[in-house]
Amino acid sequence: MRRVVLIGSGEVGAKHAEALTRTDGMDLVGVADPSPVIAPPGRVPLFARWETALDVLAPDVVVVATPPGTALVAARAAARGGVAVLVEKPATLDPAALTPAPEDRRIFVAFQPHFAPGLAELLDQAPTIHRAEVTLVCRRDRAYYRSWRTRYATAGGVLHQQAIHGLALALRLLSPGPIASCAAEVQHVRQWAESEDRISAEITFEDGTLLTVDARVDSVGQPRRHEVTLHIEDGQRMHVRGRNLEAGLGDPLSAPGDLALRQAMYRALPADDASPRHPSLFPLPALSRTLEVIDHAYRTARNASEAGTAA
Repeated sequence: MRRVVLIGSGEVGAKHAEALTRTDGMDLVGVADPSPVIAPPGRVPLFARWETALDVLAPDVVVVATPPGTALVAARAAARGGVAVLVEKPATLDPAALTPAPEDRRIFVAFQPHFAPGLAELLDQAPTIHRAEVTLVCRRDRAYYRSWRTRYATAGGVLHQQAIHGLALALRLLSPGPIASCAAEVQHVRQWAESEDRISAEITFEDGTLLTVDARVDSVGQPRRHEVTLHIEDGQRMHVRGRNLEAGLGDPLSAPGDLALRQAMYRALPADDASPRHPSLFPLPALSRTLEVIDHAYRTARNASEAGTAA
């Protein structure tokens, strides 16, 4: 049985708490949050400071579910203690903050959709991809944009918060070359927060590979989906499907649920530095490229009015 400490007891932390208590081999022994939104389950003790929880409980696994910035600090502190750490995306909004640190080898980013059917084999085989298309269609209401999500400086935009699952997957499969060009446009219509309602981007890398993104959270009357289409060098296409990639390369009608994907992610966490790494685990150092591409898209994007005219 692995002892788990959860840092963060908000909306996302509550999802982890529920899933961890339902995962064989995982024992949630403590939750740390100075201002919990949701009480820990059962008799799990609550700590005001995560440093205290780590010292007192001596966990084997730490799950960090706090806003960007705080998440990276807590994750690295936990990893320095020698435990496996799972941190919620995006961990930080600043690519420069991911300057490599020795403890980063023990930190993994929480992308449970990457455990969807067929994706471990895909990541392990790493076929040559010359183009990837990331599509996101979802709906967020006003209540979603509260507290830290209200401002871009603390939450980031659509690419950081919603489309990052597909972007991170695509960028692990595309070549790691520098960005040659980027054409992007953002639309901000509802004015509920600093985050935009839609962003589209076309990013070309120096070796000619291409990444396109169409991500929107303002959609009404459209089926919700978050998918990645991969164009393989031999002309074939692979489609990672689902409301949030959960069908993977399999049949959407038999896609696993969120709980099953989370449980697979928890179980894949290595026991020590010598343990083999599951292909679907997303290592923290790989997040640097994802954040660099996101940062470049936003820095070069033009703003568009509701009618689509450049501002």
